[in-house]
Amino acid sequence: MAVEVQRAVSLRPTAFERLLACLTAVLLLAVVAAVVRGRAEWQRIPALIWLHLATIILALALTPVLLLRPRGVRRHRQLGYVWVVSMTVTAALSFEIRTINPGGLSAIHILSAITLVSAPLVAWRAHNHRVVAHRFTVQILVTGALLVAGFFTFPFARLLGRWLFG
Repeated sequence: MAVEVQRAVSLRPTAFERLLACLTAVLLLAVVAAVVRGRAEWQRIPALIWLHLATIILALALTPVLLLRPRGVRRHRQLGYVWVVSMTVTAALSFEIRTINPGGLSAIHILSAITLVSAPLVAWRAHNHRVVAHRFTVQILVTGALLVAGFFTFPFARLLGRWLFG
């Protein structure tokens, strides 16, 4: 009869998570700088865009805190649920933003669809103490839905790119 040995999973941030936290902080600074530089156009921006920006700024601000601060504690869980809701709302709102392809969806909406499934999965896996799966899903979401999607908000004459670089 074999005895299954379960290894304890470290809750300390990995080097990759520290990198994600740094990159997310840089992206947050770029978004905030762009918004401040674009203040001359603020009144022309629809409420939907402002809500989308607010939810993504919240997710960007929480990400380094969640990745670098103690895990498995009440504060992490509370902020984690706020992060999941913020990511989910951001993704849902993105389906109404169609400036690249008026009337249709663009390739970036694939990340939004993945986020709508994956963000609640983050909470479910954490709730069920599936630490390794939870951590992996968080890393994938931060990489794809925050950093990759965030990168694509700056080039190609998009709003934040115009505000930051224009």
